[in-house]
Amino acid sequence: IVASHFAPEWVLNIKETGQVWLVDYSDVNNPSITMIEAERFLHDGGWDSTKRYFLVAANARNKISVIDAKEKKLVAHVDTEGIKPHPGRGANWIDPEFGPVWATGHIGD
Repeated sequence: IVASHFAPEWVLNIKETGQVWLVDYSDVNNPSITMIEAERFLHDGGWDSTKRYFLVAANARNKISVIDAKEKKLVAHVDTEGIKPHPGRGANWIDPEFGPVWATGHIGD
């Protein structure tokens, strides 16, 4: 569970369903949920450097699902090179050639 940087929302991984939920808590008596289909078996995730994109590992599928928190939609599934991505929140840095990047390790790396 992380907080959105664009709206009064929590971003939740609903692991086995393969959904990411954006829970709008602006009305605490009537929260609304945007359900985004991602990849099954979601695990950990973290923000890119802009805090717009939430990157979450589907470690049983060897993929990263990328959620645009501003537009409230899935924008990509990225195949990973390793087996079972396991990011914690991942890592952000500025690469001299590619600019801002996000990366994660894999179980067994």
